[in-house]
Amino acid sequence: MSERASPLPLDVEDLLIWLAAERGRSPNTLAAYRRDLGAFCAWLDERGCGLEDVTPAELDAYVAALRARGLAPASVKRSLVAVRSLFRFRSQEGLSAIDPSAAVETPRVPSGLPKALSESEVQALLDAVQGDGAVERRDRAVLEILYGTGARISEVCALRLGDVDLDGSLLRLFGKGAKERVVPLGRWARVALAAWLAPDGRGAMEPERWARRDDADAVFLNQRGGRLGRQGAWGIVRRYGDLVGLEDRLTPHVLRHSCATHMLDHGADIRAVQELLGHASIATTQIYTMVSNDRLFAAYDAAHPRAHASRR
Repeated sequence: MSERASPLPLDVEDLLIWLAAERGRSPNTLAAYRRDLGAFCAWLDERGCGLEDVTPAELDAYVAALRARGLAPASVKRSLVAVRSLFRFRSQEGLSAIDPSAAVETPRVPSGLPKALSESEVQALLDAVQGDGAVERRDRAVLEILYGTGARISEVCALRLGDVDLDGSLLRLFGKGAKERVVPLGRWARVALAAWLAPDGRGAMEPERWARRDDADAVFLNQRGGRLGRQGAWGIVRRYGDLVGLEDRLTPHVLRHSCATHMLDHGADIRAVQELLGHASIATTQIYTMVSNDRLFAAYDAAHPRAHASRR
């Protein structure tokens, strides 16, 4: 199953424009929709089928074809979500009398628990940043914010100077769908960010002339004086993870998981964690309570004298 070589149908392009303008979808989300819908249209081309010819049986066959390629359930579900969005859009815009995707069952994705780091592992990671140069100050601030606020890597990279309130210990983040939220900066994250924003930190990385206007307002810079991108931020996390032996276990999202899990372990209200992470639904946050319950049961099994001992 190859991607479509010819231009996408106008209906698809109209959907992408609508998702960007009306729903505020991010460039990464739009790229994923374009990729998934391109693959779907290429599959239709191979079958000599147009969008107007698609039936529920056709969509069931497409899902079967995706599974036959060995795609993970989450990838199959993502592809079907894009296809459903297209046919729902066509129906709402009066381009189709019926929505053939309405009767197609969404593939189930096995629920997996996030693999949070232990608190000692997080401490080792943060302690791995040694030195007081500009690079070290930046890297320390990035790690402290990722763990201290539970922010997504994209939110950290998008930070602007106006989003930082050091006096109030607050940070403004823009999440999925350009939704804004204000989160508290813990003491260590605030200290690290203040050190980075000092003249010997960010000031030492500022170029004589900004390559792009947007870079001048970026909180985090790369060593060329431009805005720190996702790849660069990933590299920071990976570099220090490798130093302390976490290697493939560590990603920026694992720090987000760890932030939520550790807060719940220490008695935080789940609604507060939901607000901190910017989850639209409490159901998304509830997965972390399962992690904490697992730890509770493990601690009980390990520590309670009557957890395993036979009765006398």
